[in-house]
Amino acid sequence: MNKLIIFFCCLFLSTNGKTPKTDSPPITKNMTHKVDSIVIDPISDDPIYNAKALNDFFEKLKKNESDNNQKINIVHIGDSHIQGDLMTNEVRKKLQQQFGNAGRGLVFPYQLARTNGSYNERFYSNRKWESYRNILPLKNVPVGLSGIALWRDNGGFAVELRVKDMAYKFNTIKVITPQNQNMFDLATSSQVNLIQSTEKKVITHKIKKGEAISTIADKYNISVTDIKRANGLKSNNIRAGRTLKIPTNETKEKTIKSSEFIPLNIESNSFCHYYNSDKALEKIYLIPNKEASKYELNGIVLEKDAPGILYSSIGVNGAKYSDYNKYPLFFEQLKALHPDVLVFSLGTNESYDRLEADGYIKHLREFISNIKAQNINVPIIVMTPPPSLLRRKPNTFIKDYTKEILEIAQKDGFAVWDLYDEFGGMDGIRKLKTQGLIGPDWVHYSKKGYEKQGNLFALAVLKAYDNFKLKN
Repeated sequence: MNKLIIFFCCLFLSTNGKTPKTDSPPITKNMTHKVDSIVIDPISDDPIYNAKALNDFFEKLKKNESDNNQKINIVHIGDSHIQGDLMTNEVRKKLQQQFGNAGRGLVFPYQLARTNGSYNERFYSNRKWESYRNILPLKNVPVGLSGIALWRDNGGFAVELRVKDMAYKFNTIKVITPQNQNMFDLATSSQVNLIQSTEKKVITHKIKKGEAISTIADKYNISVTDIKRANGLKSNNIRAGRTLKIPTNETKEKTIKSSEFIPLNIESNSFCHYYNSDKALEKIYLIPNKEASKYELNGIVLEKDAPGILYSSIGVNGAKYSDYNKYPLFFEQLKALHPDVLVFSLGTNESYDRLEADGYIKHLREFISNIKAQNINVPIIVMTPPPSLLRRKPNTFIKDYTKEILEIAQKDGFAVWDLYDEFGGMDGIRKLKTQGLIGPDWVHYSKKGYEKQGNLFALAVLKAYDNFKLKN
């Protein structure tokens, strides 16, 4: 009897303790992750797994702190959250605050490709441009460093680049094109040209009541056809009170004004064409090189005459490792950024293709192999994809990718920052929603969410660097 009473008591408590149904995802019971704190490797106090793979990068940071004479290039490659630059801009600001601002790094005229981009700069053009993204089927178009091809088959354009964040005024601008072809000139100002010419003198005649067009033609010794042509008349009917233009055989001088940009003296090296200014600039124009017959733009690099961090972000909405792997030009032009460390943020879109973990790792390894084939042998940080839902269900693909990335990191020689774990894995996704960090689709993050990712990553890099200095 006592056992029966206990059974009904337990049933009552469990029934009343059920969570009401909402649009929240299924959550497991073991809430072991914390979104608000950096999760560290259980066998070390480094927030970056296999941080020893970053020693060369940390050595450069350390040397620059003592000598203050180097530019250190960080290149971050990913998908939509990198294209929008919300996360990476947060990292850029934090690291430049610590190590110095050497410039904005790589920028791209996303506006001309009719898509979203960084808020730090804006591009304007008087002509329309053609574009093509690496996520689309393979096509013979110049998809290069920015993952988006941008081109015109004729000139007549002027592209204005204007910096909105004055922290990124620049002294040097580098223009990256396929095979480093000289397709563009640069200009900071224009000049007005005055051309003297002549034109026929035109007088006016106000039509009086009862006047006919033939009478007026006889008066000025011109033909009716000339009057009709000068005034856009389709018939001989005219109305009293109207003013007619009367062309004459007399001429008068005319000054024609035309403006043109003054090309700057640009230089070139093996990677780009560039211009350096003694004065920091916030605006510059790209104009056609008169020797070129086509115009293809893959990216622009903005630098300051100062040591510190250049943080370049490369992202394409919807991109996967396999999309970048399709275009050799991307890897060829990556050398133009002279990276000291590479950061990868890809995986969410692979999960939406339901790509198994072994396929994901295959594409990641191919991506790294393509980079090394260009003799780019620098430290790499692979960022695991953040937690998300897949059609309103737990995205187990992301969890599998994270597990495999961590398992191969030491063997393949790269470091890992575990964003999946930092944001609580699937156990933490409800908390992300409550805090306004993840969007309504449970895949994309809010501005606040991306900025939090950037802040945590910057703190992780700084912490790993401090640990490096303690050991060296």
